[in-house]
Amino acid sequence: MNLRILFEDAHVIVCYKPSGLPTQTAKLGAVDMVSLLKNYLYKNQKEKKEPYVAVIHRLDQPVEGILVFAKTPFAAKELNKQMQQGAGFGKYYKAVLCGMPREKEGVLENYLVKDGKTNTSRIALASEKDAKKALLSYEVLGTFESDGQTRSLVRVKLDTGRHHQIRVQMANMGCPIWGDTKYGVQDGMTTSKGAWQKIALCAYRLEFIHPKTKKQMTFEIEPENFPLP
Repeated sequence: MNLRILFEDAHVIVCYKPSGLPTQTAKLGAVDMVSLLKNYLYKNQKEKKEPYVAVIHRLDQPVEGILVFAKTPFAAKELNKQMQQGAGFGKYYKAVLCGMPREKEGVLENYLVKDGKTNTSRIALASEKDAKKALLSYEVLGTFESDGQTRSLVRVKLDTGRHHQIRVQMANMGCPIWGDTKYGVQDGMTTSKGAWQKIALCAYRLEFIHPKTKKQMTFEIEPENFPLP
């Protein structure tokens, strides 16, 4: 599998993750973004030792989009600090929803609880054990009809990075992401039974401050797997 590198220097590497490929997996011998990057860096470095690749943020396996990885412990520390403080690090998504939100733009604030056994998350009360605040804002960019059903193209700014956050909050709003068989309807973009599905969700824009130069870095792509008319 060929890597699509958007930017690389001595400190960070920004790349495109295709749908169906995990960011990182514990499965022995399985291909993921981390292993692909380590192989790429190993082949291109003079000193033949295992390259340093730190995961800063993740995308769900069926989701496509932009990821940044750190190539040094210093860069990892600085980027993680940006993530935790919410300063300089911006994650933006495009999604196709089933249906039309009542409001053309808005803010969704919920509390989520993750179930590790089923690898799912659900809406919970703030007082519930292990509940974590989930916050995002969305804007409807347009609507279209497909198979007699209304679909909405939305842009999402993610303010917190909870497990399956966008998927759960959109489904809770009554507009699940098209092709998401885990939280929504089973139509449109599913592959074969038991296989990972492609869903209409893409991390299309990423912003962060370069850990060394302090320059504002912005990257943007167009989704490759969207069922748009």
